Amino acid sequence: MSKFLILSIAALLFGAIGWWYSDKNKQPETDEWSSGLQWSYLLIMIGVFGVLSQYMSFTAVLLIFTVITLIVWLINRYNIRKAQQQNPDIPYVSYHAVDYLSGFFPIILAIFILRTFVVEPFVIPSSSMRPGLVPGDFVLVNKFSYGIRTPIINNVIIPINKVQRGDVVVFNYPLRPEINYIKRIVGVGGDVVDYHDKILTINGEVIQDKEIATEIFPMDNNHAPIEVKVLTEELNGKKFKIYQVPEANLFNVDSVLYRGDACQYDEKGFTCQVPQGQYFAMGDNRDNSADSRYWGFVDDRLIVGKALFVWMSYNNLKRIGTNAQHP
Repeated sequence: MSKFLILSIAALLFGAIGWWYSDKNKQPETDEWSSGLQWSYLLIMIGVFGVLSQYMSFTAVLLIFTVITLIVWLINRYNIRKAQQQNPDIPYVSYHAVDYLSGFFPIILAIFILRTFVVEPFVIPSSSMRPGLVPGDFVLVNKFSYGIRTPIINNVIIPINKVQRGDVVVFNYPLRPEINYIKRIVGVGGDVVDYHDKILTINGEVIQDKEIATEIFPMDNNHAPIEVKVLTEELNGKKFKIYQVPEANLFNVDSVLYRGDACQYDEKGFTCQVPQGQYFAMGDNRDNSADSRYWGFVDDRLIVGKALFVWMSYNNLKRIGTNAQHP
């Protein structure tokens, strides 16, 4: 059981206990429900939201909350209007749960629209996109860069732009769609992507890189720091930096999970023909990234959006404002 799930269950339990013991009458001096009751409902909502998000996507949970609060809001509006017509001189007092949920409807609706169709925050969880994006960076993702999509199903209903080589994209991890990944797209439908001896080739064209420095960076999971080469690479007009480990090739063919007919693997690398409607994604930290070379292609229906910029970084405030596409 994850820590997040434990905290969600704890919030749900504390909220339920608080609801049981709180004053459920409006306070005459403020004409508001007691603070204990309001905090209890807030904890219950946080707990339910947290528990559900462990078993379905965040968007699906938001949609459920939006629909439920909308229904409660409509019922409450109907009851208020009906009561005013029957007794216009007597103020109508809604049941506290109905009053609370209907009051949350506009807020949840705004969050749902904003997060589903406009922008979504994403935190960098690992070092796979170093040196441009580092763990602790909070990245804002543009949800409509590649078109307006239906919630949950995620099909494009209004196309705007196409995913292009070189784009830094957030997507649902194909093996566990409830988890979001961020990588750079190096191949689109129809491309032949080849990566042998640390040389990236797309459709027979070698993607040139140039070494500019060496760095020491801390590995994830408390592993010892390692020395890497910093190189610049240009893909589809987008120039960015990548990491390479100077020693022998680290590609481990035994770690490959994807064994489809579209790819051929050997001890030095791979060659893949990207199917239409899918993409080949790689991390900029080329020798320390679990990406398409290991688990396969990214279907277009898994695309979340295009990374924009770093809007917060706990490790280095100077990183705020960094362009996520060309860091």
